[in-house]
Amino acid sequence: MTRTAICGATLVTPTGLLKHHALLLMGDHIAAVVPEEDTPSSVRRETLDGGYLAPGFIDIQVNGGGGVLFNDHPTRDGMAAIAAAHRKFGSTGIMPTLISDNLSVVEAAMAAADAAVAAGDPGILGIHIEGPFLNAGKRGIHDATKFRTLDEEAISLLTRPGPARRMVTIAPELVSPGTVKRLVAAGLIVCAGHSLASYEQTRAALAEGLAGFTHLFNAMTQLGSREPGMVGAALDDRDSQFGLIVDGMHVHPATLRVALAARGQEGAMLVTDAMPTVGSTTDHFTLGGRRIHVDGDTCRAEDGTLAGSNLNMGTAFANTVNLLKLTPTDASIMASGNPARFLRRDKELGALLPGLRADLVHISADLKPVKVWLSGQAVQG
Repeated sequence: MTRTAICGATLVTPTGLLKHHALLLMGDHIAAVVPEEDTPSSVRRETLDGGYLAPGFIDIQVNGGGGVLFNDHPTRDGMAAIAAAHRKFGSTGIMPTLISDNLSVVEAAMAAADAAVAAGDPGILGIHIEGPFLNAGKRGIHDATKFRTLDEEAISLLTRPGPARRMVTIAPELVSPGTVKRLVAAGLIVCAGHSLASYEQTRAALAEGLAGFTHLFNAMTQLGSREPGMVGAALDDRDSQFGLIVDGMHVHPATLRVALAARGQEGAMLVTDAMPTVGSTTDHFTLGGRRIHVDGDTCRAEDGTLAGSNLNMGTAFANTVNLLKLTPTDASIMASGNPARFLRRDKELGALLPGLRADLVHISADLKPVKVWLSGQAVQG
């Protein structure tokens, strides 16, 4: 079994930065973290040119990349193309995300995710089904004609056994009491979003096992003085987690800093909400018959409606350091450790710790991903 020592970069560990240390790999896993001078002479040595060595990013909300929209290509090939496009930006694990669509498309996407996970397709951790069980009053760019009730037919589909981890985003005010509990009991990770739920309605869903909030602040009821709304419930709860799109446009950086001060960085996950333009030369695409164009790190419809983003996780990581004034350690926890824990994969992924899989990203001193490893093998850079 190949033994490798990666040296020359500051290691980003869950407890802080380690300079002059080496990451020892044994095959596809991390074996140890040791001072560079203690590196065994018998191992192959790889020396990086400064910067940071961090766990690969895990993105739980990825609609597309490399010119591919998951809704248009709900297949293993489609997921593989999206994962490859994001890998160059440091994402070693993604949850391909299906925007609201017909149940037939949901079924096809679930089948593709199950096949991909069963076959060990690189970078595919499962599937995120964002709708169609959403509130038209907070539809965002979603096609409200696709929205439907989370009825027995839909529940039967979502809870069908399969190997892929499944997330589903719902508007909790539109489902019957006990529905969230049923989904959670079947193994789904249930999130709230695109919702007009009140604080009380959101708290009721949390009591049933609601685990997270899809792109906090966007497309949900806001924090107010007498009605805390869904945002207030998310920041008040100590057990759930929320996604943050740190592009400087979806949410003002000051608002994000306030949210982190209220909840702590352990509750936050960086997400991209990325569209097909990421990792592609194209600057536009079609979603539900609407032309979407790139506007900086965002994507917009012709009427100005935000339509996901042109953000990648490398940029989200850098923005977290530069805009939110956090350390690379905190940014790494939000980009890797917290998503791994949210997906119940933290015993396998998401940190530079012995025994975890060697999914890694080398980040330059100016916070740009320059090299990526999957299971200890260099795949980018």
